Amino acid sequence: MRGSAVFDETRLSDPAALRSVDSALRAVAEWGATVRLADSAAQPGLTVLVGDPSTRPRAVLAAGPDGRLLRTVLEPVCPVPFVVWPHGGLPGWAGPLDLVVVLSTTDEGSVQEQSTVAEAVRRGCELVVVCPDDSPLHGLADGRGTVLAARSADALAVSIPALRALHNLGLGPEVSAQEVADALDRVAERCGPDSPVDANPAKELALAVADCLPVLWGGSPLASRAARRVAEGMRAATGVPAVAGAADQLEPLLAAAPERDLFADPFDDEAASPGTLPPVLVILDDHAATPADARDADRLARTAQDRQVRVHRVVVDEGPDIARFASLLALGRFAAVYLGLGQAQ
Repeated sequence: MRGSAVFDETRLSDPAALRSVDSALRAVAEWGATVRLADSAAQPGLTVLVGDPSTRPRAVLAAGPDGRLLRTVLEPVCPVPFVVWPHGGLPGWAGPLDLVVVLSTTDEGSVQEQSTVAEAVRRGCELVVVCPDDSPLHGLADGRGTVLAARSADALAVSIPALRALHNLGLGPEVSAQEVADALDRVAERCGPDSPVDANPAKELALAVADCLPVLWGGSPLASRAARRVAEGMRAATGVPAVAGAADQLEPLLAAAPERDLFADPFDDEAASPGTLPPVLVILDDHAATPADARDADRLARTAQDRQVRVHRVVVDEGPDIARFASLLALGRFAAVYLGLGQAQ
């Protein structure tokens, strides 16, 4: 099992080892360019979207799992109800008074996405579709709604034109694709393979959670979502469980941490098995936490300290909310690559 390998930190500075994960690192490093390309491709459709407060929709319905990011950003400020619909088709109440937003990250468009677009057209809903320009969804929605051909299969890159569209319609905050892309570029500069461990926050994060059970927590809604995404990336890269959740969910896990055995042999298979890995608390801080979030962070840190669980903080404080969220995601993606590299057999 991949998760049973003992972490070799020397691989994070070994040029030959780093070359073996060059394609994975390059994909993260090019994320900023991907966001710019998607936004540029969607620009023709964005220019025709102009909001009118007197004709606002009754509700906004975001279809698909990636609609949850839109809700996280818009729900606090959207002047109408915002609903995420992860199923095919539409709920029974949706009709001509409602706006349906469909985000697609596949060239073909899933069966669920196609049924949602077709149903929105049938019911006369206002419709915005963000998809690759050669997707069948383009043909289904063209002439019946606004199509933003984002030319990307990346969830974040597709989400930015959707957020911009909702802003143009007077339903959400202004979002700058350039600021998001610049934030991703800054992370790439700091976290690239040539950056040494002591100046590379992604390598530092990989070292912090190596041979441990990562327990990730973010206070703000966007930081919390980033924590879940980073945990998913770590699980995929290593095969070791990584968990993320609310403070009330994570505190019992930290409180139940076994006492650390300073004399344990890290090369012993039983000691290094996923079921016995010591937890490490990772706090993602995007400088958007409320006082209640800050109290939760202190509570988790105290519980960790009481159980001799290490705490590692990842702080991102540059740019607007969505740019800080993107930075946390990118840093986590880099860290997951380095974690898998150091743990490779």
